[in-house]
Amino acid sequence: MPNHRRAYVPGGMWFFTVNLLQRHGNDLLIREVDLLRSVTGRVRRLRPFKIDAWVVLPDHLHCVWTLPADDADFSTRWRLIKTLFSRALPKTERRSAVRVAVGERGIWQRHYWEHCIRDEDDYRRHVDYVHVNPLKHGLVGRVADWPYSTFHRAVQAGLYAIDWCGDASASVAGDG
Repeated sequence: MPNHRRAYVPGGMWFFTVNLLQRHGNDLLIREVDLLRSVTGRVRRLRPFKIDAWVVLPDHLHCVWTLPADDADFSTRWRLIKTLFSRALPKTERRSAVRVAVGERGIWQRHYWEHCIRDEDDYRRHVDYVHVNPLKHGLVGRVADWPYSTFHRAVQAGLYAIDWCGDASASVAGDG
């Protein structure tokens, strides 16, 4: 059995990837994006953290958070977000016998990917990754066309140009 070890750094900046259990053809996160926003807001009021970047895709999400200087507990925050989100939904998902036996919903994968941001370059690369993800997955032709992202907030703050990463449907000069 894998031994998942997590590093905990008070005041750390973290990149996360969180996936739905059933990924193929599942658009639950964008269908219920308002619920996700609401429960995230509730958790932020209970256990504050800064959202540096966030993108919600149909079946997974990526984000970068900064925790308070005296706090390293991102695990409880994710547990609360996942639990509150799941409890607010009707019980219509398929659940394995194991999940039924332990009283778990069949919405989220149990684990998630986290990475402690090391420096400014690492931070920039991960924030860029968050924002370019809808384009990478072919969900839009321009990063600016995806509505479920902090990219728009970053444009307003002057951190990105509205046409950042260009237009996937435009050909590069000299091609062909």
